[in-house]
Amino acid sequence: MQLKYFTIDEFDSPDLEGSGKFMDSGFLYKIDLLRERFGKPIHINSGFRTEELAVDIACSSSRDRHNLLQEIFKLGIHRVGIAQSFIHIDNDTSKDPDVVWLYN
Repeated sequence: MQLKYFTIDEFDSPDLEGSGKFMDSGFLYKIDLLRERFGKPIHINSGFRTEELAVDIACSSSRDRHNLLQEIFKLGIHRVGIAQSFIHIDNDTSKDPDVVWLYN
């Protein structure tokens, strides 16, 4: 899969080099489209997890958080975790599909 804004290694798990290639291609397409719609660079804190398909996007500005969340929901991503410095999104089908949670 060819991404416009990201390289596949940006989605590697920190403990598993090359693991970004295990990410769901449809989910990666949505993240690439999210970057395009957001209109400015997005930094991926972490991508593939050995137990789930997930991405943490660096975000500490309230305005950016609002704009990212709008685009995330428009793209049909409905598993979202919000922290002070990042937004977590995933498509883990073994968990409740329509939730938003907060990190302490």
